[in-house]
Amino acid sequence: MIIYIGMDDTDNKESRGTGRLARSIAAELACEFRLLGVTRHQLLVDPRVPYTSHNSSAAIALETEDTVDLPALFRRVKAVMLADFIPGSDPGLCMAVHVPQAITDFGRKAQREFVQQEEARRLAAEHGLLLEGLGGTQDGVIGALAAVGLAACGEDGRYLHIGRVRDLHGPLSVDTLLQAGVAAVQTLDGEPVLEGTILVEKLRPARRGGKPVAIVDREGDHWRPLKLG
Repeated sequence: MIIYIGMDDTDNKESRGTGRLARSIAAELACEFRLLGVTRHQLLVDPRVPYTSHNSSAAIALETEDTVDLPALFRRVKAVMLADFIPGSDPGLCMAVHVPQAITDFGRKAQREFVQQEEARRLAAEHGLLLEGLGGTQDGVIGALAAVGLAACGEDGRYLHIGRVRDLHGPLSVDTLLQAGVAAVQTLDGEPVLEGTILVEKLRPARRGGKPVAIVDREGDHWRPLKLG
């Protein structure tokens, strides 16, 4: 069973970002669940949308074979977010195990169009997803629900955390990336890269096929990772 946790709008211009909070919560939950990763999902950038920097939301994916009291887990994550509340933010939290196509469709819509929180709340209620605003205008429910839908589809966003990828730096082999938690290395055209040197500065694999894929481009005698959404 995979549990998806979406969160958005937890910060202001002076504070740490939503991604950092998501990674902190994920690290705590990794003691009890198998952490499948923390991903970033880009939403619509539009003057009508209030956002701190890039209007992105974050999702945590956990796996377990045990029965989970989802409402209890929701309350636990909610308590952490409330304890870390930043004045000026409008946080939202979403949690789900079964994510229907309608939620992914909403996530795609939130990447293209201006949407209202009423639509997010209605969809969550219709499909039985846990969704709540935790302060401010509560507009974070939009990004939180979108993050769950986009993460669950497996074809959107990039990893903020997976395995030991954040520790990688310098000229490295393909095998080193694979051993650190990357599932595959490939070009933008989808061609597999099986050998060669990859110059890593800040590797953020794309989420493709539900897995972390390092997408690279040829640059001289080495490969350089691309940062894709």
